[in-house]
Parts: sequence; C-alpha cells; structure tokens
Amino acid sequence: MTIRELMSGLAAIAFVAMLSVPAQAYEVGPVTGGGTIEGTIVYRGDVPTTKIIPTKDIEVCGDPREEPLIEVGSDQAVLNAAVQLVDVAQGKAWPEPGKPPELNNLKCRFEPAVQMIPAGSLEVVNSDPMLHNTHGYYGKRTAFNLALPNKGQRIPVELKRAGTVRVDCDAHGWMEGWVYVVDNPYYAVTGADGKFSITDVPPGDYKLVAIHPFTGPIEQTVKVEENKATSLTIELKK
Repeated sequence: MTIRELMSGLAAIAFVAMLSVPAQAYEVGPVTGGGTIEGTIVYRGDVPTTKIIPTKDIEVCGDPREEPLIEVGSDQAVLNAAVQLVDVAQGKAWPEPGKPPELNNLKCRFEPAVQMIPAGSLEVVNSDPMLHNTHGYYGKRTAFNLALPNKGQRIPVELKRAGTVRVDCDAHGWMEGWVYVVDNPYYAVTGADGKFSITDVPPGDYKLVAIHPFTGPIEQTVKVEENKATSLTIELKK
C-alpha cells in the first residue's frame, strides 16, 4: 500500500465516522436574518509528493511525474478542501435542480478531483479513447463499479446516502477522486485561493467540518449571528 492510499483511506474512514450517527432529516424552511460563513483553508506543513508512473495508455496518461498529495498555493491556501456544516435540521432550499453532477475520466485523471453533491444522481463519463473502470466505495463497500470502454460513454449512478465516496480506476491504479455526498445544502469546495463561502445560514451555533484527503477532517464550532458574516481561517493538519 502506498502512502497516498494509506492517507486517503484514513481520511475517508475518519470523515465517515463523523457522519455515522443518524441525523434528523433536513427540512427546507424560511430563513430569517441568515448569516454567512466565509473563510480560507490553509495548510502550513511540508507538502509530500507521490510518484505517478503510467504503465499503459501512455499517449493519453502522460509520462512519469511527481504530484503533490495536497495542492498548496504560495500563501498556504489549499485547493479542493471540502467544507460542510453538519447536523443541520432546517434551513435554505437546495439549489434548483439542473444538469446532474459529473465525474469525468479525462487524460487518466478524475475531473473534478473533489466534489460535493446532494444525495442522488451522478453521471460517470469517459472522455478518453480507451477503457476506464471507475470504481466508487463507501468505506470498503462498493457504491458503483463501471466499465467504460468507449470515448464519450456516460453512465448514471445513484448515491443515495450521505458520506464519503472514494473513487479509483481499476485499469489505471494511480487515479483517485473524491465525492462527498451531503445531506444539507450548506457546503463548499475551495478553489486555488483556498476560500469558501456558505450563505443564508440561520442564526445559531454549528459544527463545521473541513476535510482534505491528505489531512483528514478538522472540526470547528462556529456561531452565526443574524445578518452578519463570520470569517474563519482553518488550518488543516496531517
């Protein structure tokens, strides 16, 4: 087992454990005087790398390379950290339904590498001219296992419960992606600037969880005041 596989597995187990206690079903209701939680996710430790050595389909997958286990900008901001309020019983409406979220196999990478979606449909897509076998897991249990031999192929899957879905490709062992299935609409994924914003939060006290596959989850309490913004800097630690 590689360092990347070990750290990813531990991160998934830790996050699943935090969500393992059954919560009251989320209800949409009016939000009066909603506030905003905004902030930046940072990582100040050493950034290790992993060696990627494509052994097949090199014309698409590329040459051997070193890749960081966590992408950190010059200001220590973290890309692709997932942020969520947990145990929220009631609040704003879910976003209007549109095109289902996608998990794309593109140049032997998963795009996006990290995403957060409501429980429901996810379309798995192959944009490469060869076979990908996309395999998703809730912990050790298979959530989906799809052979996609054709470019342009897409297969819908249903992810019906909240939790972490780690995604591998059985044909290209270095590929890894993460789908965080959420049970309320108060969530965000950081961009390259490490920033996030969660809006229209009913005033009150909450538990916020920030997670990256390399570090695992960080839990923090946060107080939201009526019509105000609460600003945070959250440091991820290995």
